[in-house]
Amino acid sequence: MASRGGPRATGTDGSDFQHRERVASHYQMSVSLKSEIKKLIYTHVGIWLLLLAQMCVGHLKLLPHDQVAMPYQWEYPYLLSILPSLLGLLSFPRNNISYLVLSMISTGLFSVAPLIYGAMEMFPMAQQLYRHGKAYRFIFGFSAVSVMYLVVVVAAQVHGWQLYYSKKLLDSWFTSTQEKKKK
Repeated sequence: MASRGGPRATGTDGSDFQHRERVASHYQMSVSLKSEIKKLIYTHVGIWLLLLAQMCVGHLKLLPHDQVAMPYQWEYPYLLSILPSLLGLLSFPRNNISYLVLSMISTGLFSVAPLIYGAMEMFPMAQQLYRHGKAYRFIFGFSAVSVMYLVVVVAAQVHGWQLYYSKKLLDSWFTSTQEKKKK
């Protein structure tokens, strides 16, 4: 069109290139979704570390059982929930669709399923606590079932949003792949 210091092409002011300078929407969406998923993964790692600490303290008897209760059964399979998060992080650098799909499937298996089981496992103890006011397990003076239900609710939201954003990211990557095939 025009050289750096030379004359401009007739009929243009040199600003007609701006439409080519925009980043495609699916690339913008990919970057923002990756950011959101990373935040959720880091939140999940925080929850996971708290549960791991509770399990270590309970099993190694670092504190008396009236301070930190022994873990519930659902907490053991939930420890595997770190694997889907790692797969999700591994999928980001090169937009690896297969790693992201494996991450989504294993999130359901290793994260959501233990949380559902945990809610069912703790339900009779929660009923007893709220009907009769009796709790037999404690975590630093609080009823263990109340604390763990809070953990289950927060973790379920984290994993739910993680799956939602992962699905949107997968759709974004497929859009990008389809456009590459058209060219």
